[in-house]
Amino acid sequence: MTPAVFSSPLLALALSFALPATALAQGVWKCEIDGQTRYTDRPCPDRGASLSPQRLQANVADAPRQPASSTVSAALAAAKPTAAEPPANVCPSSTELRDMETRASSTSLSTEARQFMIDEIRRARQCAKGQGRYTEADWRISREAQAAQSSNSGAYEARLRAEGMHSAADPEEGTRIARQREQETAAQAQAARRAWREQQRQRNLPGSP
Repeated sequence: MTPAVFSSPLLALALSFALPATALAQGVWKCEIDGQTRYTDRPCPDRGASLSPQRLQANVADAPRQPASSTVSAALAAAKPTAAEPPANVCPSSTELRDMETRASSTSLSTEARQFMIDEIRRARQCAKGQGRYTEADWRISREAQAAQSSNSGAYEARLRAEGMHSAADPEEGTRIARQREQETAAQAQAARRAWREQQRQRNLPGSP
């Protein structure tokens, strides 16, 4: 058997598994040759000591070990990040929804305010069906906007705040609001062009200044 060189005495444990049973029965020598530690089945030519099989296996832990597959599975499970549960979706109650429907039918509301109230009712129903992710603070913004619709000032700004909140809480509603704003902008531009053409026509009438 060719002597093998080991960099650490801790590898004696590995040697106990690598050497055949007959070699362990004959004996193993730990030798120092040219400043290096070697393990061999032959007596040392200079300095060394005979090692018994019990000494070679003394580092084996007595505690039971988990199978390698179980250890790997446990390590992967511990390293895997736990997905955070989405926050609860807070929605207006059925009683509040009925109150919203009553306010939306008020004849004192402007056309824009009434449409906003109808939109808020639709969004509240969508929330109850699980669409979007709303908090109590979100619906507080909605309630403030609803209350502002009966006022002569601040109604438009309140609607914008509420629509911004809905856009953040519900991507689908945000897309719908953006499309609605584009349509309103296009309609306003078209109305401005009609007004300009009407002014030009009035100037070209006979007797116009």
